[in-house]
Amino acid sequence: MASEMTRRRLLVAVAAGSALAACERMAVGSGFLESLGRWNARVDRFLFGPARLAGELPPTATTPGNAFPSYFISDDMPFPPAGWTLKVGGLVARPTTFSLDQLQQMTRIDMRVRHHCVEGWSAVASWHGVRLREIAEAVGADPHAGYVEFRSFDSGYWSSWDRESALHKQTLLAYGMDGENLMPDHGAPVRVYSAVKLGYKMVKYLTEVNFLAEPSGGYWEDQGYEWFGGV
Repeated sequence: MASEMTRRRLLVAVAAGSALAACERMAVGSGFLESLGRWNARVDRFLFGPARLAGELPPTATTPGNAFPSYFISDDMPFPPAGWTLKVGGLVARPTTFSLDQLQQMTRIDMRVRHHCVEGWSAVASWHGVRLREIAEAVGADPHAGYVEFRSFDSGYWSSWDRESALHKQTLLAYGMDGENLMPDHGAPVRVYSAVKLGYKMVKYLTEVNFLAEPSGGYWEDQGYEWFGGV
């Protein structure tokens, strides 16, 4: 029934029905892909609800640790530089640099939701960290900053998000996974984790958060991945 259709199923159903029709109107090639990407982004924004929460899962739903493949783009696994800190800036009243200890002293949020990868696999882990919205309040993020950029020390990996998704209640700067401190293979010391985005949007090895007036693309987004990347 339509009322039982999830957001993901709706996207698949609508995309399957519309892509064929779109092919008749657009030339096949980069122009078509760009147009389809913009169409997908509009659908994503239409379906996204700032107050809609992903269902929290019980501990029994947790999948084995190896269900989350290690992923980084550097030649070798990145490790935090000495004296690691998180720089938060851009359109903010109080640019601030946070240490890991300072982040851990803020309100801790625990969350267990299903992770979705663009490659088709999914897994479940528990994550803990601080909500990005709390960081935004601490630095006085400008309400006109409609986008948030996340930058990494993993060979310059980055992604930019819409503000609503970044400040969603289920978007964390996570420093722990399955009750333990975050390990290097999963983005230590801090990574982005969210219930509302696909895996490639969740920047690991975080080093900067910038509030911006315009989106700044992303490592994979600039190579053709969908920019919005919603779940």
